[in-house]
Amino acid sequence: MSRKRVAILISGRGSNMSALIEAARAEDYPAEIVLVISNRPEAAGLARAQASGIATAIVDHTRFGSDRAAFERALNTELQAYRVDLVCLAGFMRILTPWFVGRWSGRMLNIHPALLPQFKGLDTHRRALAAGVKQHGATVHFVVPEMDSGPIVAQDWVPVLEGDTEQTLARRVLEVEHRLYPQALRAVAEGRATPIASAAGKSAG
Repeated sequence: MSRKRVAILISGRGSNMSALIEAARAEDYPAEIVLVISNRPEAAGLARAQASGIATAIVDHTRFGSDRAAFERALNTELQAYRVDLVCLAGFMRILTPWFVGRWSGRMLNIHPALLPQFKGLDTHRRALAAGVKQHGATVHFVVPEMDSGPIVAQDWVPVLEGDTEQTLARRVLEVEHRLYPQALRAVAEGRATPIASAAGKSAG
């Protein structure tokens, strides 16, 4: 079976990107990272990707002003040029329009630092501590137009410890993310996880 061609979209340091790149080094991994795109020229993850021998591109959202459609068309052009099969969002800090999400429906993943459907959106660790939950974690899901609401591919959790701060909790959740995202991408690339199966509650991991 040919390996799936994967693009990773980042906005910052790309720590989850690095975890995916490392996993894809394995000969038996069913996906290869062929492109890393950032909407921010200064994103530290670009240098990390280049150091790993992976092609990079910059689609600077500020050049498009408020024209989100034009930005996404430029993004899509890059993805098509590299014959991308699957897209992984890894700290990509842009809300995508229904057009783009629809274009990549069933082929775009995101990782969220919470146990969805809990704590959609930002500041998940602070909100988890404020809510007094005993477990917190990360979720990989298919992207749909509604934020953080797509079918779940995989989840894993850590206990919330007495005395935890946002920072200590975030560090432990990040370790989960780095393990979980490569597992989830493998499941999707191998066809073991699909939006329909995930929506029916069959998680892979």
